[in-house]
Amino acid sequence: MPVIGTAGHVDHGKSTLVEGLTGRDPDRWDEEKRRGLTIDLGFAWTTLPDGTEVSFVDVPGHERFIKNMLAGTEAIDVALFVVAADEGWMPQSEEHLAVLDLLGVEHGVVAITKTDRVDDDLLELAILEVEEHLEGTALESAPLIGVAAPTKDGYPELVEHLVAAVESATSGPRLSGRSRMWIDRAFTISGAGTVVTGTLTDGTVGVGDRLALWPGEHQVRVRGLQSHEKELETVSGTNRCAINLAGLERHEVQRGHMLGLPGQWEPSNLLLVDISTARYLEEPLTNRGAYHLHIGSGSWPVSLRLVEEQTPSPTRAALLRLPEEIPVVAGDRFILRETGRRAVVGGGRVLDPAPSPRRADVLESLVLLRPAVAAGPGLVAEALLHARRTDALDRLAAHSGGGTPTDAVVVKGQALARTRAEEITARATSLTRTFQEENPLRPGIQKASLASRLSLSLDLLEALIGEEPDLRDEGATVATSDFKGEIDSAREKEWENLRERLAAAGDTVPRIKELEIDPDLLHALLRDKRIVRVGPEFVYLPEQLTALSAAMLEIPAPFTVADFRDHFGLSRKYAVPLLEWMDANGVTERDGDVRTVRS
Repeated sequence: MPVIGTAGHVDHGKSTLVEGLTGRDPDRWDEEKRRGLTIDLGFAWTTLPDGTEVSFVDVPGHERFIKNMLAGTEAIDVALFVVAADEGWMPQSEEHLAVLDLLGVEHGVVAITKTDRVDDDLLELAILEVEEHLEGTALESAPLIGVAAPTKDGYPELVEHLVAAVESATSGPRLSGRSRMWIDRAFTISGAGTVVTGTLTDGTVGVGDRLALWPGEHQVRVRGLQSHEKELETVSGTNRCAINLAGLERHEVQRGHMLGLPGQWEPSNLLLVDISTARYLEEPLTNRGAYHLHIGSGSWPVSLRLVEEQTPSPTRAALLRLPEEIPVVAGDRFILRETGRRAVVGGGRVLDPAPSPRRADVLESLVLLRPAVAAGPGLVAEALLHARRTDALDRLAAHSGGGTPTDAVVVKGQALARTRAEEITARATSLTRTFQEENPLRPGIQKASLASRLSLSLDLLEALIGEEPDLRDEGATVATSDFKGEIDSAREKEWENLRERLAAAGDTVPRIKELEIDPDLLHALLRDKRIVRVGPEFVYLPEQLTALSAAMLEIPAPFTVADFRDHFGLSRKYAVPLLEWMDANGVTERDGDVRTVRS
């Protein structure tokens, strides 16, 4: 169901026009009716002559209520821009046009209202003035229709152009299937509980569905649904709807909160954005202003950090930091207001909902993100993955609007861009070779250490090693395929000395710490099976253990630890670890406190 949103200066006839087109007064509050002034968002609906049912969102035109106006523009498909013929172009005409332009609202109709109050010459001047102000904006080609509310002159022609604009605005694919609704009203109905309204911009919601409310991801359940005062079982995007929620108190929800399916949205409080300045802004944006971000139906104070130098282009990349995490996707449109100027100063698109805070990373990612952000979720997910190097598939889907990267290495839900994979594999090989040169006696670099230095998960690192013939996975370590860890001549001499000491000691070898052997040499000798570790404290020569194994046949079976100890004249500190090693290596078989030698 397409949404038509009004825009224009205060008292130029927006609400009157909506009422004339729909038969419904969009002003809801007694104060609005008493003052003849729209204060908050108003809603109405009708069916166009071609059978299309449309919603109208009527926004306030007074500068004091610009925040309410911005909350109503987040989901409009067609703009109904209103300028009164007797007053002409006014300050809020310019600001509202800037909002539509910055939000990229390209489909619209301009109504020149109150034509009954001016003569033909003044009407022509008003039309020329409006055309001049529309030049260079998204509504530059919008038709201009003169209308008069008392007689409804021009209404048929206005409706005809609205039909064409709605058809054009809704002709292309727009939905990704990920349910989403920014809340613009919340109230309580006696006997029903909490009700929220908004425009379901995507996906489908049905009675009984479990949803989440952000910020905070509060779990709720859909108790009932209405759209245009009709009770429904399901509502699909895009439609205005009212949702009765169970599991939610009225004080827990407000305008600016968002409903969606649990697990499909990933909130963040740092956004990378492209900002275009409002065309009437004479001075460039700086980091020093006090800004408010308007996105969806909400508003948040933000700190602004421009990351690009001033260029001839009115668009610059910036990082926006919010006081709380909100769920946005790449491509979401926003408006930026400066509270000091009390004016809209810019707007644009979210490029990355969770960017790196480092300026160098951001500048590198812009080349990828800018062309992708308007090209669909798949390419956005691909660009986000390249910008982030690695990320979870669920998180990429949440930040891209449902996209999945295709050119990636994926392991257990974690993705790595293929081009990044090639770079990282080359770096992993280089780091491994350097480590081996500096530590020739070790079996290789510790896998966990390598993964940490590459900022990768162990699963992804193992997948890359599996695809790289120059690397070898040794379990806890990684080595290059040609690495042998050979002991050089100097260390061979150390080994000979050690071998002689062990051989001379017989069965009662010194403890490892008493041997004062270099740990790297120790590990190399163990790896080469020149020595064998027995328990935590001892190492033996293989031939010593072979001789012991053979001599054990002399002990009457079955035998105890004491029998073994006494037969070989050993203390318990030797007997226990030796027998445990014999058990583990299949030399002996233990049954309770006794053992037998395996045949």
